[in-house]
Amino acid sequence: MYNGGMTTAEKHDTDAVSLSGYIIDSVYTPKNGDIDPKIGHPGQFPYTRGVHETMYRSRLWTMRQFAGFGSADDTNARFKYLLENAKGSKTNTGLSTAFDLPTLMGRDSNDPLSAGEVGRCGVAIDTIDDMHRLYADIPIGEVTVSQTINGPACVIWAMYLAMAKERDIDWNSLGGTLQNDILKEFHSQNEFIYPPEASVKLVVDTIEFATNNTKRWNSVSISGYHIREAGSTATQELAFTLRDGMEYVEACIKRGLDIDKFAPRLSFFFNSHNEFFEEICKLRAARRIWAHAMRDRFGAKNERSWLMRTHVQTAGCSLTEQQPLNNIVRVAYQAMAGVLGGCQSLHTDSMDETLGLPTETAVRVALRTQQILAHETGVHRTVDPLAGSYFVESLTNQMESDANTIIHEIDELGSVVQGIHKGYFRRSIAEASYRFGQEMEANDRTIVGVNEYLEGNEDAQVELLQIPHSVETNQCQRLDDFLKARDDDVAMAALDEIRNAARNDENVMQSLVDASLARCTLGEMVQAMADVFGRYSGGPEW
Repeated sequence: MYNGGMTTAEKHDTDAVSLSGYIIDSVYTPKNGDIDPKIGHPGQFPYTRGVHETMYRSRLWTMRQFAGFGSADDTNARFKYLLENAKGSKTNTGLSTAFDLPTLMGRDSNDPLSAGEVGRCGVAIDTIDDMHRLYADIPIGEVTVSQTINGPACVIWAMYLAMAKERDIDWNSLGGTLQNDILKEFHSQNEFIYPPEASVKLVVDTIEFATNNTKRWNSVSISGYHIREAGSTATQELAFTLRDGMEYVEACIKRGLDIDKFAPRLSFFFNSHNEFFEEICKLRAARRIWAHAMRDRFGAKNERSWLMRTHVQTAGCSLTEQQPLNNIVRVAYQAMAGVLGGCQSLHTDSMDETLGLPTETAVRVALRTQQILAHETGVHRTVDPLAGSYFVESLTNQMESDANTIIHEIDELGSVVQGIHKGYFRRSIAEASYRFGQEMEANDRTIVGVNEYLEGNEDAQVELLQIPHSVETNQCQRLDDFLKARDDDVAMAALDEIRNAARNDENVMQSLVDASLARCTLGEMVQAMADVFGRYSGGPEW
């Protein structure tokens, strides 16, 4: 069983051991293996060197900044600020939406359990009217939009589609990504609502609906990011993420979907942490494993089904409250690792995220970090510039092999869902996180400003973005006005249709779009499905 490599690594000086436990040789030579056959060419199977032949020479990665706080109006203003700061550049800019905790948990702002959290860690969205305000004057038929939400993802997406319909925007013009990866919530982030089986069913519903109704929308972003943020190693992140993706593919095939119709629109989301070369090799290994799985395990014939399209975000868990300006440097290196690893889009964290929601200044610095990387470093001039490095190819091969070992272990458990019920994922992540904590506390791992080089911590004050309580009171008032203005009979009938679709094992997406147009709230639609599926609080073996 893979254990982060620490059984042997513990015998070595930690200066020679990576964050995931790989013992790094002092020099790499041809003795590390005949690596040429696996390298291949960019844009060709198994895509170790990238999914496109020319990569960034012909098109830079999309620079996607995460934004969301307060009310829909507040976040709309931040979206416009980000688009204005990217105007005139040669880069592709996308919007990434962060939702507040009540929205992430499928609860309306006036729910008693939402008190004190409305608009705090993201934007509060309760209704289709909120969705209109969130994207007001944003050309959603031209700008790609990412929505970071999972448990109630199908409801939020339905509201988005309903909003586009009311704006008379063709769904086929909508480009973007719904995160919608519920399996990783059971591994790490805990923002689940329904039991695992029902949750996977809803993901398949969105994949099916997107396949049949939208040409450019990515209905799921299979996410290792949160697994890594919870404390996993890079190899665990790699393996768990890919096996989650395989679980969705298996469920879609069982539904009767044609793999070559839906697989090309699957996307992935990885973390880029501090261990520079490990992060690069993780992305190279990920493409290779996925390509082989799609072709050889699932029999996909369309080459586009073999491609792994990847978004990368720098590691929020690596940022420190102490000496927060140091985070700018961390983010820059992590961003370069993501680019050298061949990502298709990238988000750079703001330096102040450990202290609160990002300020406009911090967001601008984060965006400028990407723009400097794109325009001043020359990294875009050649494809996969580290290919052929004895070290890089050896570590890529090793991470691929270890990840495949973990994937095999999960297969032996029966499925990802079975692994969830047995506590496999949480136990594995907890053990890896505990090892790292021990190393840091023993000063075997240096974290600048935290356990070494502490001078300056007394000056670690930065401007903080404050969310006033009026955001919550105003949002609840808007919701009350919304409910008073609607036709309750029409809304209740629409909620019954959601229950019927869920009870009859039908695709719920059309009923959710119709309910959004009938002015049902997020919480009402989530509860309508909970009436059928129930709510999940953890299995008996947790």
